[in-house]
Amino acid sequence: MKLTLVLLALVGCVAAFSVPTPKVKIADKNFLEKQKFLLEITYRIEDPLMFEEWIKFGTKFIYDKSFYSEYDYYMEKFYESYKLGALLPKGEFFGALVKTHMKQAYGLFNFFYYAKDWETFVSNVAWARIHVNEGMFIYALTLAVIHKPEFQGLILPQIYEIFPQYFFNSKFVYEAEKFDYEVFSKLTMYEKEYKDILYKDYSKFTGNFYFYTKDWKTFQWYKMMGLDQEWYVEDKYFLRENYASFVNDPKYADVMKGLKSFYYPVDYTRDIEFFNDQSKLSYFTEDLGWNAYWYYLNMDYAFFLDGKKFGLDKDRRGEWWIYNVQQILARYYQERLANGFGEIPEFFWYKQIEYGYDPQLIYYNGVGYSYRKNYYDFYTYGNFEMFSKIQNFFGKVYKFLETGYYKTADGQVIDFHKPESVKFIGNYLQGNADTYDKYFFNFYYMYSHMYFADVDYNDMDVFPNVFLNYETMLRDPFFYTFYKKFTDVFYQFKYFLGPYTQKDLFYEGVTIKDVTVSKLVTYYDIVDFDVTNLLNDKMTFVDGQFVWDKALLARQARLNHKPFEFEFTIESTQAQKGVVRVFLGPKFDEYGQVIPLNYNRKNFVQIDSFVYPFVAGVNTFKRSSKEFSWTSEDRITYTELYKYVMLASEGKYDFPLDISEPHNAFPDRLVLPKGWEQGMPMQFYYFVSPYAEEYEQFSTFDYTYASGVGSGTRFVDSKPFGYPFDRQIDEYDFFVPNGFFQDVKIYYVDTFAKYFEKKYPKFGTFDYSIEY
Repeated sequence: MKLTLVLLALVGCVAAFSVPTPKVKIADKNFLEKQKFLLEITYRIEDPLMFEEWIKFGTKFIYDKSFYSEYDYYMEKFYESYKLGALLPKGEFFGALVKTHMKQAYGLFNFFYYAKDWETFVSNVAWARIHVNEGMFIYALTLAVIHKPEFQGLILPQIYEIFPQYFFNSKFVYEAEKFDYEVFSKLTMYEKEYKDILYKDYSKFTGNFYFYTKDWKTFQWYKMMGLDQEWYVEDKYFLRENYASFVNDPKYADVMKGLKSFYYPVDYTRDIEFFNDQSKLSYFTEDLGWNAYWYYLNMDYAFFLDGKKFGLDKDRRGEWWIYNVQQILARYYQERLANGFGEIPEFFWYKQIEYGYDPQLIYYNGVGYSYRKNYYDFYTYGNFEMFSKIQNFFGKVYKFLETGYYKTADGQVIDFHKPESVKFIGNYLQGNADTYDKYFFNFYYMYSHMYFADVDYNDMDVFPNVFLNYETMLRDPFFYTFYKKFTDVFYQFKYFLGPYTQKDLFYEGVTIKDVTVSKLVTYYDIVDFDVTNLLNDKMTFVDGQFVWDKALLARQARLNHKPFEFEFTIESTQAQKGVVRVFLGPKFDEYGQVIPLNYNRKNFVQIDSFVYPFVAGVNTFKRSSKEFSWTSEDRITYTELYKYVMLASEGKYDFPLDISEPHNAFPDRLVLPKGWEQGMPMQFYYFVSPYAEEYEQFSTFDYTYASGVGSGTRFVDSKPFGYPFDRQIDEYDFFVPNGFFQDVKIYYVDTFAKYFEKKYPKFGTFDYSIEY
């Protein structure tokens, strides 16, 4: 069985292929007790804590300095705010990028992080679960579980399982919270509407369709496929692409025994052009995995954490962060092309934002998220002082890039026309704690998000806005427009470094002779997301032990692709190791014109990288999309994870410390853009570079259950991220034998089309034989 453990979000830079695989460890009793605590303390987070075992630990807040390895300013301020009753109240909106909220969250995190022992940690976590704002509590706890060295291997549920409200529209949240599993009458309530619409012959009016579809609702669409006839999941597994790996586990039946699972349909793939044409991309921008990836990246490298203290500087935190921004924009642009759109709109300081956005989200306290109307003018409605600070930041960065140097407040001079200065640029753009001029750079990033969310410097009571939390901001098309400003600065820095010469790129003795790729096919499949935290019913305890006997699922259609495979033919004159990088990029723009390579380099996404031991002669080997080192398939759900932990606690299961499903890896299913039915032209680029033997990054770290955040061991080599597309391209020098371009097409297959055809022989029945 695969388990989702700690973190590994490496966008094609982790050399998992080259890592020796140590024997997977089995969790002992002590580990299982800790894991059980973390799963129970986050259950139904907006409800009162119901676990008596943990309530008794939460009666007192431990603030005595002797219980902590360090006691800093933020801890003192948090405790002072608590004594004065000035903490963000429970039930209020928490924004990780609201300055007042962040400072309190930082203090709470430090109380968790610097606790000398598990008992102190448990007491403070239980106390905070009872007394502290729910969003702030989860934010601080997640940071602690990720970064506290003693917690390697321990995990929390996925963020979309803890807070489904951040990821599913308000209609679904309302329905889920009203759900009554004992008096389940939804089917009878809708039966008449089903029959009136679905079972009458309207072919003389609608041509190929024999039912009326104009006013369809989501549940009616699912009814056609037989996916909500009784809303009770009769199957022994949850729907997902890799369900076979679960149902084939002999222990899975024991885990699921006695569990009643109910699902409700929620959809982003039909009838969504209600606000503007950008809504056509909502299946991508509102994808749970897409948004969770950005969230966990910013938890790994939280901007306010000190790089030296947490080891983040060893991971090239700033460079890694801005590289991820560039890759996210490139991947978004590919999806735009698949839907007929062109360039990501530019951001202008004094120009209206053409495309508005309505997130349709509701916070767990019942307050809806603010929306932005079409042709919105940020400048008119914002805080002018804050606006000027943000604008001045970009002006100042451009100025010292042009002059080539910058003198920090402490007198240090930085040469910004040298490659190693990339760390300074990355740190400045993220606005993290490692910037050399903290007075000027530290808070610009936070201020920009506060400004666009209409939040003032000292506001505590804040209206919900998607721009204030990492897990929601990628939903808004404006995110990509504004973040282009960040990558523009990054490209400007790279411009002054000049293109790579042929000598820089040439790998003597290595020639890529050919690469063949299997057919690239995308489609929509159906997945069940665990939203049991939304259940609004009583909890059952037997002999003091919680009985998890029901699960609520959100059944959703989402983009996926069929597995594909590369076959490499690479010639080497001698036995040597090389780093193979694989990139995917567009071929043409929205008008069908070839995009010049020097410009198009910004649109390539690195989908894989690995170390390969070449032998002298011709090397032929295969690499499957299932082997990509930075992606993962669907993860084990909250419900299943808890039940596995409990089974292991009873001595009936060996719980593996296995990182095969890291919870911040990029979703495998989003590697390819949607494509077209007739085939969308794209291109792969393959590049082999020397492997530096002195870069022995895997010598001391155990990769079976931890990802190495802050260890300096995460990347395949020390090359710049995105190499060789990270600099300007001189086409006279770029084409070398160890690089290889290949034209491909991505085909979209409508797997749901048959349900709309009169000839479909099993109307009202879902075809479970579909290849996930």
